[in-house]
Amino acid sequence: MRTFAGIPEEYGQYEDASVVIIPVPYDGTSTYGKGADKGPEAIFDAAENMELYDIETNNEVYKNGIFIAPTLFGHTSPETMVKEVDHEVSKYIETGKFVTLLGGEHSVSIGSIRAFAKKYNDLTVLQLDAHSDLRPEYEGSKCNHACAMHEASYTTNLVQVGIRSMDASEVEFLRPENLFTSYDIRANEYWKEDVINALGENVYITIDLDAFDPSIMPSTGTPEPGGLLWNETLDLLKMVFRNANVVGFDIVELAPIEGNHAPDFMAAKLYYKLLSYKYHL
Repeated sequence: MRTFAGIPEEYGQYEDASVVIIPVPYDGTSTYGKGADKGPEAIFDAAENMELYDIETNNEVYKNGIFIAPTLFGHTSPETMVKEVDHEVSKYIETGKFVTLLGGEHSVSIGSIRAFAKKYNDLTVLQLDAHSDLRPEYEGSKCNHACAMHEASYTTNLVQVGIRSMDASEVEFLRPENLFTSYDIRANEYWKEDVINALGENVYITIDLDAFDPSIMPSTGTPEPGGLLWNETLDLLKMVFRNANVVGFDIVELAPIEGNHAPDFMAAKLYYKLLSYKYHL
């Protein structure tokens, strides 16, 4: 039995775990750098070399229990993948577990957000990303990674942070009052407070790792210069957890680079940080 970060098996059993991780190593629609299907496994490997005591919150959040669900793989199309993710996330939500996902490309979030939007009719989706991902369709599919947030743009209160790349066709789907580009962030010292004010009560967080600057996160399929840095991102996320009910989250688009383990470790650390903020702020 594999447990997250090598925690004792008693904390990795489904029955007593507060947290569920669903690995979705899907990389069927990525159009530049490949490898996001290897992301979940790289995060699990890196986590096994991570200290489990969190200095910031003075806690060991793994003691709340973290269960690794069966991996969702082998999909023949992005549509079948999204449907299965929706089904599995919905199933675990109804058990009262705190449901999280590790991708895989960003299209895996479509199914997860769909499930949470059915559970919470006032759902806010907080997207940290380099790309707006608002195309209605791309390369013949509405479930392409370039369309990851289109459905959420009209089924939820979508708040976008770190955006610095988009196609002209996506502009009509933007909500300017909920958009915090990398350019806006650098011109507004109160941007974090403005993000918080845009959120509703129940928040689902989706983090495409290319939201971070390539200098600290090169292991993504479509890196963009001018991204977020570690401490400013954690400062924002702490504020989110303190001011809203975070109902779930995903971390996607890690495409590991052989011989460079730092980004894998960063993704694992980010995952563990979010759990620490959920349970111990």
